[in-house]
Amino acid sequence: MKVLGIDTSTSCGSVGLIDDGEVISDYLLNIPVTHSERLLGAIELVLREAHCPIGNLDGWAISLGPGSFTGLRIGVSTVKGLAFATEKPVAGVSTLDVLAAQIAPTSHLICPILDARKKEVYTAFYRYEEGSSLKRQSDYQAIQPEDLVKKIKEQTIFLGDGVKTYGDFLLNSLPSLAIFPPAPLHVSHGSMVAKLGVELLKKGKHLDLPTFAPIYIRPSEAEVKWKETHSD
Repeated sequence: MKVLGIDTSTSCGSVGLIDDGEVISDYLLNIPVTHSERLLGAIELVLREAHCPIGNLDGWAISLGPGSFTGLRIGVSTVKGLAFATEKPVAGVSTLDVLAAQIAPTSHLICPILDARKKEVYTAFYRYEEGSSLKRQSDYQAIQPEDLVKKIKEQTIFLGDGVKTYGDFLLNSLPSLAIFPPAPLHVSHGSMVAKLGVELLKKGKHLDLPTFAPIYIRPSEAEVKWKETHSD
């Protein structure tokens, strides 16, 4: 099964191609250029270099967030257009799930964190259970780092772009508990988005193209301002 995975939830855009469980391509670009300027070019590059015509894909996988509202909208709208054009199904996965899945089976608690701005992070807790099955242990949430550290009672692996912003705080607050993996694991890989997407598509779990939307967790700034101006 050939599936192309896409992540635009953070400043690091990624596109990855999986074929029968094997990683064919994994493209990452972490520069201050908008996803609208680079995403279609990245998809074209990955497919061209893999000698995989777009019509040969069996499906698409998209990271639904949480993350940058603008980035998520660009990724979702792009995938919707490509899926309509190719008539291929789309699987949606959480960015936090993708990051957690990039950590090899471990006995430690796993806590991906994404910088949510406004002095908060998007996060959830994960743990490997029997049979090396990764399970989410909490809801997705937006939380202040000061409140997050109060929940940590054991050695925990932190990863994600939130580590760049709050890594020193976590290390100072949890000197014997905070663990940080190598830098490449702090960005979600398109190949892992594709891998998780394959698992969903094989189970027949695909998104409804006209209606699916990103996982925002909290309302956008525009929604907050609209509610404030219409609250009377």
